[in-house]
Amino acid sequence: MKTSSLLLPLSLCTAMSIGIVGCKHSADTTQDLPATSGIKVSTVQAQTGSDTLTIPGRVEADPAKLVHIYAPLSGRLLNMTLTPGQEVHKGQTVAMLQSGDVAQARSDFEKAKIEVIRADGALNRGKTLYAHEVMAQADLQELQATDEAAHSEEERARQRIHELGFSENGTSDVTAVTSPITGTVLDIGTSAGELQRSLETTNGIATVANLDTVWVTGDVYEQDLRLIHNGEPVTVTFSAYSGETFHGVVANVGDSFDPSTHAVKMRVVLANPDHRFKPAMFASLQIARPSTTRILVPQAAILHEGDAAEVYVPAGNGKYVVRIVTLGATIGDKVEVLSGLSSGEQIVTEGAAFLRQPVGD
Repeated sequence: MKTSSLLLPLSLCTAMSIGIVGCKHSADTTQDLPATSGIKVSTVQAQTGSDTLTIPGRVEADPAKLVHIYAPLSGRLLNMTLTPGQEVHKGQTVAMLQSGDVAQARSDFEKAKIEVIRADGALNRGKTLYAHEVMAQADLQELQATDEAAHSEEERARQRIHELGFSENGTSDVTAVTSPITGTVLDIGTSAGELQRSLETTNGIATVANLDTVWVTGDVYEQDLRLIHNGEPVTVTFSAYSGETFHGVVANVGDSFDPSTHAVKMRVVLANPDHRFKPAMFASLQIARPSTTRILVPQAAILHEGDAAEVYVPAGNGKYVVRIVTLGATIGDKVEVLSGLSSGEQIVTEGAAFLRQPVGD
């Protein structure tokens, strides 16, 4: 009985020890299996191929061929019949303007003429008096200076009338407002009967643009900038013209980044003889990339730490190390790795976020 009672506790202790060892072994195995921890490891391979860089764009009028028409002087608009989309020609009257400035300018001119007559008379009398030695030379010189000032003021008043587009001999206070270029009316900023203040108004009478050629602009982001060059062929498509393609070249790539989008503007110039391309119309710019050998990895494999891009690489024995990589263009759900990885290496493609050390540990 003593022997049996002694063996029973020993048997229980042995069984408990075996159970404890078995449980510890199962926990270690589960930790080492990527499938049970949500981590997937894949081998990256360099791929050779070509693809197309697609940049969203929109149509703009050429700024060098766009003008905002403002009233040349203050006054009230009359007989304006412009409508958006209307074609106008250079020199065509787009509105009439009745201005009180003209009456003021003519009044100044008439006063200047009277002063000239008065100064001329005084100078002639002075010359007669000086010839008879009745007037001093200094007084005569004063009359000559006054006469020259009167003539100068008359000429200034005459030029002012001409600047307003009128003749000093006319009587009308209505002038024509004309278009300085041939083009299409894009928008109207006022209407007939409104008072225009030439030095204060912020809204023009109308905006006119020549749309025989247009710009198609798009935003190029930093990782794609090295792929864009002036003179490079570009295929342009429009959702408005499904199935049609149009061809141009890169006319210009901007030199500064937009602080809000962190992109530079790329410009393509397209001929538009039929005015099918309208300002603000959406477009798509496609640029063929040359065949290259590159490493593409899933975007899910990339982790970002500040400005740095990272991937996790297996280091053996269930451990992983961080590798800093430099990224290139994004192609679908993959991203190009320019440096930091070699073909044939393994990286964590799923569950990389689980390997990050918690902040503060």
